[in-house]
Amino acid sequence: MTSRATRVRMTRRRFPLAFLALGFALLVPFLVAPIACAQDSIAVAATVVPAPVGAVTVMDAPNDRGQEVNVTWTASPDDAARPGSVTAYFVERAPGPDGPWTRVDSVAATTLAETDATEDGQTWTYRVTALGPGGAATPTVSSPVTARASWFNTERVSVLLAMLLFFGLVVFFTSSAQSGKQLFVRRIPGIDAIEEAIGRATEMGRSVLYVPGINDIDDIQTMASLNILESVAKVTARYETPIVVPTNYPVVMTLAQEMVKNGYIAAGRADGYDPNSVRYVTTEQFAYVAAIAGIMLRDKPAANIYLGSFYAESLLLAETGFSTGAIQIAGTAQVAQLPFFVVACDYTLIGEELYAAGAYLSREPRLLGSLKGSDYMKVALIAAMVIGCVLETVGITSFKQFFASQ
Repeated sequence: MTSRATRVRMTRRRFPLAFLALGFALLVPFLVAPIACAQDSIAVAATVVPAPVGAVTVMDAPNDRGQEVNVTWTASPDDAARPGSVTAYFVERAPGPDGPWTRVDSVAATTLAETDATEDGQTWTYRVTALGPGGAATPTVSSPVTARASWFNTERVSVLLAMLLFFGLVVFFTSSAQSGKQLFVRRIPGIDAIEEAIGRATEMGRSVLYVPGINDIDDIQTMASLNILESVAKVTARYETPIVVPTNYPVVMTLAQEMVKNGYIAAGRADGYDPNSVRYVTTEQFAYVAAIAGIMLRDKPAANIYLGSFYAESLLLAETGFSTGAIQIAGTAQVAQLPFFVVACDYTLIGEELYAAGAYLSREPRLLGSLKGSDYMKVALIAAMVIGCVLETVGITSFKQFFASQ
């Protein structure tokens, strides 16, 4: 027999459970109704074709070479009214409003813009179609658009101003040099040592070996070396010291002959010019180096000058020349080869000193003008970077945005 106290306790446990069951039964209709409504909405969206998109706007992309067209449109009204009724947009193009139409891209319903790649001078008509579970809407057609190359890129105004400033500085300093004004150029010990090396060769009764690098005339370092060669030939002509210039490209040989000849003419020694002083050897890298090493070991020139572009042969040349006891002056813009020249040569022109050497030696107004103009342009760029850093630090970003370009 169950005691009365036990029956009371069991009744008390069932009482809260009964209330919970009653409350849950009352809430069920309220929970099921929204789900049913949502299912009804989805069912309607799945059977109704979405409304067409709004106006389609097309525009030739600015600041390009006529290779892009920007297409934008307004969303289908059903996209907001009936969520899920629009799932994607189809973008198509045709030469005219009558077709034939070609699919450009399909984008998600949240995307309302497309950039189409085209060619300069081509005319296209675009249409955009809303697509949903109920099918495709009626396409909305745009007006024709022609892609055109822009005359000016407004996002590169800073580049234009920098170019104008640079050329203005070059013209100003060139004019100053032509008017007779003495422009200051920092002394370069390696260049000052050239005349000393040639004088030593003259005292010893030996020749001067000049190597203009191993690259063709399309290398700017070869051009800079040939400019220096004319000044070196002028000094050797004045001292009546023979000069030997081995080359490895026919065009370089022809220009080197002209440079040496001009140097002798400038020194008033045109009759002392020897066309055989400039020699063509070979275009093969190490065969060319072997020929130069042979000249060093046989003729033992008192001064070796290596100015131009060099690669793996730099150490071979410098070590061979060092073994003959010659004064060696080298210069290159090849960063990887500079250590070999520094340790094995008496003087080394580093980087841009090679390009400045021609202006330093010849004092030619155009070379001086370009040298001074580039120096002042570097100062202006450094100043712009400092100003930009300061303005960015204080939160002013307009200066950086002005210099930003595509």
